Amino acid sequence: MMVAWMAGLLAVLAVSAGLTWGARAYALRRNLLDEPGERRSHGVATPRGGGIAIVLTLLLACVVAAVIWPKAGITLAVFALGLVLVAGIGWWDDHRPLPAVRRLLVHVVASALLAGLVWHATGNAWQALLALLFATSLINIWNFMDGINGIATTQAILAGIAFAMVLPPPYGLTGVVLGLTCLGFLPFNYPQARIFMGDVGSGALGYAIAALVCLVSVRTDIHWLLLLVPLSAFLVDAGFTLLSRILSGQRWMEPHTQHLYQRAVKGGASHTFVTGMYLVFGIFSAAVFNACTNLQPRWEAAVAVAWLIFATGLWLLLRKGMRN
Repeated sequence: MMVAWMAGLLAVLAVSAGLTWGARAYALRRNLLDEPGERRSHGVATPRGGGIAIVLTLLLACVVAAVIWPKAGITLAVFALGLVLVAGIGWWDDHRPLPAVRRLLVHVVASALLAGLVWHATGNAWQALLALLFATSLINIWNFMDGINGIATTQAILAGIAFAMVLPPPYGLTGVVLGLTCLGFLPFNYPQARIFMGDVGSGALGYAIAALVCLVSVRTDIHWLLLLVPLSAFLVDAGFTLLSRILSGQRWMEPHTQHLYQRAVKGGASHTFVTGMYLVFGIFSAAVFNACTNLQPRWEAAVAVAWLIFATGLWLLLRKGMRN
């Protein structure tokens, strides 16, 4: 049985890598390229849309899981529908740019499906509403933060591992599968980018991670604030950059290069170095999270608040240094 499980997980990795190779060939054939520009962090034209490989692998995994665990079929189908909606609007946007409001409406609909699953599992309307807001936000946060080689994928792998470690079996497999789908894509994107994830992948990846967080919130007693810790690198950078743009009167929905990771690259740091630094911070975040999941709820919340304050202070310090 163990050999069969290992073979299945290796198949996830292989399928993701194979589909990424196919996505690159498709992008080159269709001339689907991201060109360098003032609001981008790369210097050469690069194929985009490789994230479709992650999406298709996750959907295939949902089909296999539904066969193995028929009782979970409806839940998996609802999740898959939401994933298809987010990935579909992203795929469209990769081929023919769409208004931000139209994309956001689709994100809200997909997040509402996820919120419905949470409501059905818990009967808690407030928790479902929180899931709706969180999923909608994370879809866009992962899109905002997918701007340099490997950063979005490596953070997703860390999140998958961190949450897999606290979920009871067989639910922990969800985090492992998510991590493996990203790992199959990673060699094509890091350290040198032969293809970018594109909106089809970044938004869908944010949705998948939000679903994983919702699963942990339903299947464990971990305080919801502590669930934010493994994602703190992206939450802090995206959240406070957005807030600063709003407060300064900028058109915050337009593309820009003001995130901390983008400022670092513009300042001369390599993609490899910056992604590596975010990876190190992510490892510490995951370690703090996993070390504190058996505390009493009030202490879990206290640790989470303290860590987020620390992350915010570090962000402010680094951002000030780069501005100066």
